[in-house]
Parts: sequence; C-alpha cells; structure tokens
Amino acid sequence: MTRRITIIQGHPDPAGGHLCHALAEAYAAGAVEAGHELRRVVVAGLEFPLLRTQADFETGTPPAEIRAAQEAIAWAQHLVIVYPLWLGAMPALLKGFLEQTFRRGFAFESGASGLGARRLKGRSARIVVTMGMPALAYRWYFGAHSLKSLERNILGFCGIGPIRESLLGMVEAADERRRQRWLATLRAHGRRAR
Repeated sequence: MTRRITIIQGHPDPAGGHLCHALAEAYAAGAVEAGHELRRVVVAGLEFPLLRTQADFETGTPPAEIRAAQEAIAWAQHLVIVYPLWLGAMPALLKGFLEQTFRRGFAFESGASGLGARRLKGRSARIVVTMGMPALAYRWYFGAHSLKSLERNILGFCGIGPIRESLLGMVEAADERRRQRWLATLRAHGRRAR
C-alpha cells in the first residue's frame, strides 16, 4: 500500500551536507523505490518570524511559507522529522518552526473544557535524532526529555500516532561502516513508510 510521506528536515544549516541530510535522503530514496508519494519541508530554507505572544500563536496569520508547510503536513499520512540534538534539545529554528506550524485551527482545536479536536489524527510519524553522546545515555540517563516533549506535547497532542524513533548516537566518532548501516536502516524505513 502506497502512502503519502512528508519529510521535515530540521537541521538548521542551510548549506546541507550533514548526516541529518544524508539520513533524510536515504529515507526518501527508500520511499520512492517503494512507490510512496513524497514531499519535503526544509526548515533551514524557510523565512519566518518567531512567535512572541499568545495572541500571535492563537490568532495570528501564519506566513506563506508556513502555510505551505502546513499543506504538506495535512497532505501526508506519515511524517518524518530529522534533526540533530543541540544542548539536549532540538535546534531553536526547528522549535520556532513547530510553534509557527502546529497552531490552533490547523493542528488542534480548543473546546470549552480544554482540548477539542486533534486535527492531525490518523497520521503516523518517525523522529530521527542524531547526537554526539551515546543514544542510551540520552534515553536512560537524561530521560530523552526533549524527544518525549516532541512526541507527547506536540505530535501526540495533535493526534499523531504511532510515533517511532531512530536515535543515532556518537555520530562524530562513527566510522563509514556504521554510517552506511544507519543509511541502510533509514532507507528500509522509507520503503516501509515507517
């Protein structure tokens, strides 16, 4: 069964060439090989302001590039978010993008008693995170707090699930064989749209 997939490249360096870019490309290649439809959102290539007030978040008009990203997310049945871990969390540019994009009216509605409609229900996601520390240390010692926040407080809050993870640690020290294994794994995930 073919699926519609949107890959959100969350690395903030517009020059590209990082492992995150290679991982997203490997996933995309696998998806295309399997006949899935594909769209991409490259956060580093977008121009948007940071939200500074509650009113901006709740009732402000998203910029055109954010509206285009929302269309790509709404179109998708499966989302892939790729980013490096910086200071224990996602890069600020990606967080700013998510705040702009996953707004009330697009991603969720508020009801009289709190949370109303989860408007992105029916979509699944994979989060791919690269990091300099061992992935087990991030998960077990540090509690993977920023990953859990993304899963629970952003994606899950909007109805997205199931959410799968690929945590790749010690990336600076990885040899070519290990990098090729990671790329092959992401390509396989792309073929299965998982």
